[in-house]
Amino acid sequence: MASNNGESAGVRTSVASQFFNEDEDTTVVDMTTSEKVVDLLNQAALIATDSKLTVLKQVQELIINKDPSLLDNFLDEIIAFQTDKSMEVRKFVIGFIEEACKRDNELLLKLIANLNMLLKDESVNVVKKAILTLTQLYKVALQWFVRSKTMSDMQEACWDMVTQMKEEVLAMLEVDNDGVRTHAIKFTESLIITLSPRTSDSDTPKRQEGDISLDKISKDHAYIRYDTLCGEGKSALEQLLKFMVHPAISSINLTTALGSLATLARQRPMFMSEVVQAYETLHANLPPTLAKSQVSSVRKNLKLHLMAVLKHPCSLEFQGQISTLLLDLGMSQNEITRNTPAPREPRKRPRHEPYTEGKKLKIEPALIEDDEDKEEPAPPSISKPSSVPVAQSAIDLTADFLRPLLSPENVANLVLISMVYLPDVMPASFQATYTPVESAGTDAQIKHLARMMATQMTAAGVGPGLEQCKARDEKAGKEEDLLIKRKVPVMGQAISVVGGGYGDKSQPETGEAPQVKRLPEPILPSTQIKTPGASGKRKVFRLADVIQPLTDTQLEKLTNMAVKRILHSEKAIAQSGMAHVRVKLLSRLVTQFEGMMKDDVLEFILEDIRTRSDLAFSLLYQEYNTYLSQQPTGLLDSYDHCLFTLLSGLQEKPEQRDGLFTKIVLEAPLITESALEVIRRYCEDESRVYLGMTTLKELIVKRPSRQFQYLHVLLDLSSHEKEKVRSNALSFIKRMYEKDQLRDYIEKFALNYMQLLVHPNPPSLLFGADKDTEVASPWTEDTVRQCLYLYLSLLPLNHRLVHELASVYTEAIADIKRSVLRVIEQPIRGMGMKSPQLLLLVENCPKGAETLVTRCLHILTDKVPPSPELVERVRDLYHKRVPDVRFLIPVINGLEKKEVTQALPKLIKLNPIVVKEVFNRLLGTQHSEGSSSMSPLTPGELLISLHNVDSTKCDMKSIIKATNLCFGEKNVYTSEVLAVVMQQLMEQSPLPILLMRTVIQSLSMYPRLGGFVMNILSRLIVKQVWKYPKVWEGFVKCCQRTKPQSYSVLLQLPPPTFPPPS
Repeated sequence: MASNNGESAGVRTSVASQFFNEDEDTTVVDMTTSEKVVDLLNQAALIATDSKLTVLKQVQELIINKDPSLLDNFLDEIIAFQTDKSMEVRKFVIGFIEEACKRDNELLLKLIANLNMLLKDESVNVVKKAILTLTQLYKVALQWFVRSKTMSDMQEACWDMVTQMKEEVLAMLEVDNDGVRTHAIKFTESLIITLSPRTSDSDTPKRQEGDISLDKISKDHAYIRYDTLCGEGKSALEQLLKFMVHPAISSINLTTALGSLATLARQRPMFMSEVVQAYETLHANLPPTLAKSQVSSVRKNLKLHLMAVLKHPCSLEFQGQISTLLLDLGMSQNEITRNTPAPREPRKRPRHEPYTEGKKLKIEPALIEDDEDKEEPAPPSISKPSSVPVAQSAIDLTADFLRPLLSPENVANLVLISMVYLPDVMPASFQATYTPVESAGTDAQIKHLARMMATQMTAAGVGPGLEQCKARDEKAGKEEDLLIKRKVPVMGQAISVVGGGYGDKSQPETGEAPQVKRLPEPILPSTQIKTPGASGKRKVFRLADVIQPLTDTQLEKLTNMAVKRILHSEKAIAQSGMAHVRVKLLSRLVTQFEGMMKDDVLEFILEDIRTRSDLAFSLLYQEYNTYLSQQPTGLLDSYDHCLFTLLSGLQEKPEQRDGLFTKIVLEAPLITESALEVIRRYCEDESRVYLGMTTLKELIVKRPSRQFQYLHVLLDLSSHEKEKVRSNALSFIKRMYEKDQLRDYIEKFALNYMQLLVHPNPPSLLFGADKDTEVASPWTEDTVRQCLYLYLSLLPLNHRLVHELASVYTEAIADIKRSVLRVIEQPIRGMGMKSPQLLLLVENCPKGAETLVTRCLHILTDKVPPSPELVERVRDLYHKRVPDVRFLIPVINGLEKKEVTQALPKLIKLNPIVVKEVFNRLLGTQHSEGSSSMSPLTPGELLISLHNVDSTKCDMKSIIKATNLCFGEKNVYTSEVLAVVMQQLMEQSPLPILLMRTVIQSLSMYPRLGGFVMNILSRLIVKQVWKYPKVWEGFVKCCQRTKPQSYSVLLQLPPPTFPPPS
């Protein structure tokens, strides 16, 4: 076991060297490669996707390119990866199938069923890869089978499956995915080229020169019928043309289809007429779903492809039509002329033969099929092509009919009549495609106009050309029927010579049922159920034997099945243009039958509500109509369930950017209570709050009969616990507040919520209860704010509301008052000190609201100086009603010098923090906008005023603390300011008690004032300082601190001033 592992490890580490070693013996290489493949496959089964792909690609290189003899040995192991969870691995398997089948055509018999399975994969990318592979393998299979003169049963079954897959891909032109449709378009293009004959004029790319085409297929092949393939090619072309004119085609699909048509016209000139006519139809009828930029892109692509078609030699017959289209698309005539090919000399035989005739074969008398061809009418003489009447299309016939009728008078009348039907807004397609008509009235322009009108009329199913073509087709059908009737007896006679009746051949001799051909099965270990052969006697069918009455359960089941069939026929009915009938039928059926059916339809709508919104609205209106028809006893339950389910389903979507939620809410005939609750939940979702509240706002504005009910929901959200929900609600309410009819309701709601603050405990209303009852928990900061959010947001918009705040404040408890004082800063600042209502509040300050008014004053004057009006109101309040000096603090800078000096004794007795604020305002140190020049007192005057405060009105301790606050502001009280203060204090009589204290503090702060202080001391001797005991005490202390400088001052003192030595 260990040796085996070692050998495997050795193989694994030397993959590259063994891969490129060409000197080894052949048998050794075979053995080594086989072991290497086994080892790599074992690794691939156990490793991750990215590494697995690398390993599988090595296996593919080994068994396809290096040693193809191993391909059949390891085929099953590689194909087993088609069930891998990884999309990329399944795509690799598809690529492997393509390479393997190209290497060995025989493998088609085994692998075509696996490709068929992958074509139905749930992954879109895998399906697209399968389509690309089928595009190549269809040509490979056809070429292989055409080379085989006889085909086995397995080959026939393989070709049947290829044909079936081809039909499935063609059907994918109608799927929802743009990418799949694009790949299906390219497959259809390749199919049409393959199933049509290549002519001498075909512009075939070099890489496709070896590809098979219809001209290389013999008419007498044993199994592959030339006529069948020819019909399939024509059918594919019809499907492509039909797909291109679909009104809902996407821009990318349309661009791809335009390129495919141009390729068809160049490689198969016999389709030139259909291609040019398709381009004309598209130019006249651009899809209405295209945006302006997409219209421009489509026109640009159309111009490029028309130029490519114009350059082809076979485009000369259609030069007029192509040139007219290019002129309409903005190309100049000179440029068109430069790209037009030169006329060619007349050829002895037609440029290309009719598509339906296919390849000309030598007629052999032994073939019955060729005998039939001899009996058909002989083709027209080739030597005189000009005399052959060419069948005109419906557009050509209608254009010929219209051309003589387009006189200037008729055209003017058409324009005037059409003006009535013009839309209010210019369509994007018209705006992008309109070019001024320079050659109006000329024959060429009239011919082009007639052709454009004929194109549109034919597309709409009207016009004489369409009728003539129908009549011609019916006549041709009758002639064909006569021809067939004439041929049948001949065939019967030919067979009867051999000895068997013609009719007898069609019936099996043994009476057994014909054996059903089995299609290839995929390489998978799965149990296949075999179809048993028919045996025994046949029983005659009688309708009465199988008819029996249905039970209620069966009826309900059949009804549900019928509704489900209608539900899932969405795509097929959309193609028929009867989608509106289906919607109406479904909504009426579901409304009549209750139960699971309605839930199934609602679930179906919610799976893709963007494209099925018309069904949602139809069902909603039908339910409401049923409710109205049952009035006055009708119930809204069914309608409510429908609306609630739709809105709840939209809410559960991870992303909803289409505005469908808003659309359903606004277009619903009635918003029920449960639906309103869903809207509320939508608003509470932080990821959708803006969309939800926009919807709620639209309801308020557009549903006036119940606007207050919707407004109440929005007002409730203004106190929501989530900040994002609350801020958005307040923003929308402010907009609603501007509307006169809503203003009173909003104010009342805000005041009612604020009135809750007068309760001793918070009401249960704040905790989501329906009834307004008090709860035991105390008021908190959050619950107080909850009552004030809406009110405070309205306060800057309506200043009258401030008086309500004052009245509530006076009745509230202390905790609530403190919370109110903390939250009013922003709205009060928004009102501004010039607000008449705010000035009125200050003037009529309610009893108990003094702290509220003071707080408002502080907020207003915190950053800017007080206005004269505000100062006047505060002054009156202080002198006439409330003599509380604290009122003066916010407006102190607006008072006069005398008023400040008089209030100073009361101010400095307040709390030290308050005194500090007062001095900050007076000294201009509180904020950057203010300055000391705005103060009624200079710093020096303030300090002098403090020294002059009457000690009978204020205790000395408070005065000293106040002076210390001044000395603390060193930036304000410089040495110069203090020198001036000391000078003025010394000149006063009597001397202030705190003079020497100030002198000593100044000297301590600024020692360089020593000389100035000596001068002060000398002058104090002149003023007989010893007569003032407190000052004299300070004088002595100052002299002691300044010795020996103070000796000269002491010598100036008279002897009686010194006390005798003890």
